[in-house]
Amino acid sequence: LVGIAMVGIGSALYITCGLGPGPRDGLMTALHNRTGVRIGRVRLGIEGTVLVAGWLLGGTVGLGTLMFATLIGQSIAISLGVVSRVTSR
Repeated sequence: LVGIAMVGIGSALYITCGLGPGPRDGLMTALHNRTGVRIGRVRLGIEGTVLVAGWLLGGTVGLGTLMFATLIGQSIAISLGVVSRVTSR
């Protein structure tokens, strides 16, 4: 859980600094901007899709994989909210 929180904080920091997001974060922010769907839900859909695709291709899905896929979107969403409040002062 601490690792998921740290990834969420790190993602929020590098997304907001303007250097360009990575592939999943870019897809997440683009879908959020175009559809208005909340960041956490968009990321849950992306991670769920990738999880199922990986499993169908023979990858291992364990507890950590499931926890990350279900919680990382909310972690990023909360972290983005905190970063925006801190930087808007």
